[in-house]
Amino acid sequence: MRRVVVAVCLAGLLLYPVVNPWQPYPQAVLLLAFLLAIQASGWNIISGYAGYISLGHSMFLGLGSYTVGILATRWGVNPLLVAPLGGVTAVVIALLIGSVVLRTRGHVFVIITIAMLLAAQVLVTNAGSLTQGSDGITLELPFWSRDYQNIPFYYLFLGLLVVTVAFSGWLRRTKFGTGLVAIREDEGKAASIGVNTTRSKVTAYAASAFFIGVAGGVYAYYLTFINPAGSFAILGSVTIVLAALAGGRGTLYGPVVGAFLVQLLSEAATVYGGGTQARVLMFGLALVIVVLFLPRGILPTVQDWWRRRHPVAVQYTDQEGALSRAAATIVEPVRREPGKPLLEVRGVSKRFGGLTAVDNADLTVREGSITALIGPNGSGKTTLFNLISGGLTADSGEIRFDGQRIDTLPPWTRGHLGLGRTYQVTRLFKNMTVQENVVAPLPDARWRTMLSGAVKGHEAERARELLDLVGLGRMAHQPAGALSYGQQKLVELAQVLMLEPRLILLDEPAGGVNPSLLDRLTEVIREVNARGVTFLVVEHNIPLVLDLCDPVIVFSRGAALAEGPPEIIRQDPLVLDAYLGEAVV
Repeated sequence: MRRVVVAVCLAGLLLYPVVNPWQPYPQAVLLLAFLLAIQASGWNIISGYAGYISLGHSMFLGLGSYTVGILATRWGVNPLLVAPLGGVTAVVIALLIGSVVLRTRGHVFVIITIAMLLAAQVLVTNAGSLTQGSDGITLELPFWSRDYQNIPFYYLFLGLLVVTVAFSGWLRRTKFGTGLVAIREDEGKAASIGVNTTRSKVTAYAASAFFIGVAGGVYAYYLTFINPAGSFAILGSVTIVLAALAGGRGTLYGPVVGAFLVQLLSEAATVYGGGTQARVLMFGLALVIVVLFLPRGILPTVQDWWRRRHPVAVQYTDQEGALSRAAATIVEPVRREPGKPLLEVRGVSKRFGGLTAVDNADLTVREGSITALIGPNGSGKTTLFNLISGGLTADSGEIRFDGQRIDTLPPWTRGHLGLGRTYQVTRLFKNMTVQENVVAPLPDARWRTMLSGAVKGHEAERARELLDLVGLGRMAHQPAGALSYGQQKLVELAQVLMLEPRLILLDEPAGGVNPSLLDRLTEVIREVNARGVTFLVVEHNIPLVLDLCDPVIVFSRGAALAEGPPEIIRQDPLVLDAYLGEAVV
């Protein structure tokens, strides 16, 4: 149905100048709607997918306009020939700015993007020898006959819009796109599954600028005159944000729908309301209405209404087929020397003010083992997991993985080395589908892996195999937030396996899982372990630990208290004292 609606709308827009060629005013209104939709779709890549709200994105339209204006007048060429260079300039500037400003987030990032827009206006105004300063740049008139009016520009902007939306849709369907949404949902979790958050954000910022810069070059030719005040207006950026929010930020077609709506309302306010002041008032009121009554935008609201009218039958975990041995192919790591130290924690400490969570801890996990880390609540087990995976930085000590020191490495590099983890409280990306959650992990830093398909192709096939492994294959296209807590635990296990890890840190894997599935869960852990994957397990289900793990390490007061086989640990008086709360001497 969605494809039919899009095809009908596109056909109507293509045919409109043919059916009604002698009215340039409606054509001008529509081509300006195309221009706004291009900007909103570009903005959606960094601010909708990745969640970094920019209020200075109209800067790239101005950069594209000035690039084309300067080159066209100095080289004596038609502006359309150099319009793509406007996009190149926008990308270069975005890369330079993004590598700095994307270290921040939230209100700070928003303020910096506004400052960048205003700074660009000041620089262009004062670079008179290059940009003609406040006098602006005048371009040649279009070379085609006046009989065609705005029709060529109409089709140029429509073509750019189609390409921009197609690019945005392709990007969203890649592992790079799922990584961007993962950053928006939970940036720390995204980093732990191998998503290089820094590279992803900077790349998304640059990708969001390209087509806006190209459109800026075409827009300069359409106007035949550009100046700093018009090219770098803050109202332009507000309009972009309003269009994306109204239609549905983070959706593919929401920014387009919002752009048409905002442009038509803007034109009506200009014609019937008295000009610019009416437009500003209309934008302010529209923004308030969207925030209060349509916080997710028009398209998501309509989709929610449709789902309520047409509910989908609840899917349950396939307990008969769940965790079966033949359900999935588990990538087998390179065989190493059995019993060799794989993870070594030496003298690691972590303090939070006056509280010492981890106190000069030492721990060794050997290749091929299923090692348990047990201890009373508050003993520092989860904090130690965060230090190993990179969620926290140790105050002292060192952590080595396969002989390489990793405590100074970012979380995604640790993931690429083969270190994966689950969380005590599941941290799935709730607004992504189950399949997208499993596809999101990046086992390496290659661009080919990053740009591989998340919906189709080898990566998607492997994700479906892993979902079949945990009995959730039928729920692949449902939102992860709709799953029960136990089902989310199983999806998180499949997600970590997608990372092709050598060591998995399991933080209370049995918590919230249906007891009837625990035996099968134990079987899968043993099978994965038999294929060369090592486990370090934090679990309060002591019978499960004693049955599954060897050796067992007992943690108390931020340090290892005892270590040994399960049958020895269960009888150790120091361990009993730690669990019963007696003083340890």
